[in-house]
Amino acid sequence: MAGTSSIPASAAELAKSKNDVQISYVPWYVWSAVVAVTSTTFGLYWDISWHMTIGRDSFWTPAHMAIQLGAVLTGAGCAYLILHTTFSTDARLRDSSVRIWGFRGPLGAFISAWGGFVMLTSAPFDNWWHDSFGLDVKILSPPHVVLVVGIFAMGLGGLILVSGRMNLADPHAKTSFNRLLLWAGSLLLSLLMMLGYEYLDTTQMHTAMFYRVVGMIGPLVLTAIARASGHRWAATIVAACYTVLWVAAVWVFPLFPAEAKLGPVFTPETHMIPLNFPVLLLAAAVMVDLVLNRFVDRPKWLQALLAGVGFLIAILVVQWPFAYFLVSPLARNRIFGMNYFPYMIRPSEYHLAWEFVVYEKTRLAFWTGMGIAFIASILSARLGMAWGDWMRRVRR
Repeated sequence: MAGTSSIPASAAELAKSKNDVQISYVPWYVWSAVVAVTSTTFGLYWDISWHMTIGRDSFWTPAHMAIQLGAVLTGAGCAYLILHTTFSTDARLRDSSVRIWGFRGPLGAFISAWGGFVMLTSAPFDNWWHDSFGLDVKILSPPHVVLVVGIFAMGLGGLILVSGRMNLADPHAKTSFNRLLLWAGSLLLSLLMMLGYEYLDTTQMHTAMFYRVVGMIGPLVLTAIARASGHRWAATIVAACYTVLWVAAVWVFPLFPAEAKLGPVFTPETHMIPLNFPVLLLAAAVMVDLVLNRFVDRPKWLQALLAGVGFLIAILVVQWPFAYFLVSPLARNRIFGMNYFPYMIRPSEYHLAWEFVVYEKTRLAFWTGMGIAFIASILSARLGMAWGDWMRRVRR
C-alpha cells in the first residue's frame, strides 16, 4: 500500500518468508471473518440504540440477529477452514497452520471459532437473564460480559487471521490485505469504545476517569494496527474510519421511525436514538503516527512513552474544550445529537445531559486519576506495539 513505512526485519525472518506460501489473492475465509466483525459491530451499536429507543422487547430483534450473524459466519467459516486444513493433503496449507487438539488451521481461525461459539452461548443466557430479572441497568450485565468476551475473541481472531495471511501475501495482494486490516482495526476500536461507553459519556469528559478509559483503549488499538500494518498513517486511518462510522450513525439512525414498547415511557420517541457524538481520536491518532514514524529506530519503551503521552495530551487539548461545546445549546441538534434522550429519561432530567459530573471529589483525586491515565496510556501503547509486532511476524 502506498505510504507504508519500513520496519526492520531480521535476516532470519526474511529467509523464512522466502520459504513461506505466497498468497496472491484474499481468500474467502478472510472476507468472511471481516464481514462477521462488521455485522457484529453494527449489530452491537444498533442493539444499544434499540434498548434506548424501544426497550428489550424480544430476543429476536434485528439488532440481535446482526450480532449473532457474525457469530454464525465466524463459527461456520472457521470450522470449515479448520476441518479442510486438517484433512487436506496439501503440505503447503498444513505448513502455514497450527495444530490444536489434533486439528490444524490458522491460529486466527481457532480464536475466532471459539469467540463465535461463546457469542452463540451468550444468546440463551441473555434471554434467560431478561426473563428472570427484567431490563439491564448497565451495558455490562453477566450475559453481556459473556457476549463481550466472545466478540473480543472473534475480533482478535479476525485480526490475526488477516495479518497472518497478509504476511504470506505477494506485494499485490498485500495491499488488499492491508486495507482489510485497517478496516478491521477501526471496527475493533469501535467495539471497545462501545464497551467503555458508560465512562465515555459527554458529561464525564471533564473527569480523570474518562481519560483513563480512553488511554487504555486508544493507544492499544492504534499502535497495534500501526505496527502490524506498516502503513505510515495507519493509526490516523483507523481513527478516521471510527469517526466517520460514529458520525454517520448519529446522522442516520434518527431517520428511522421507532417507538418504545416497554414502560414507563417518560420521553415518547418517534425515531431511533443514536449514541453520543464520537470521541475526537483523530488528532491523537495523528500524534501516534508521527511518534512511531519519527522514532522508529529508538527503544520501544521510549516510543511507547512518547506515543502514550502524546496521545493523551492531544485528547486533552481537543476534547476538553469540545466538551464545553457539546453541553451548550449549540450542540442540541441533528448534527451533534445532544437533543436525543432515551424513553426512560424524564424531561425534568434532561438538564443532567448538559452538565458535567463530578467523579473525583477533590483536586488531589483528579490529578491522581490523570496521573494514572498517563501511565495507562503509556502501558497501553507499549502493549499495543508488542501485539502489533507479533501480528507482523505471525504466518500461521
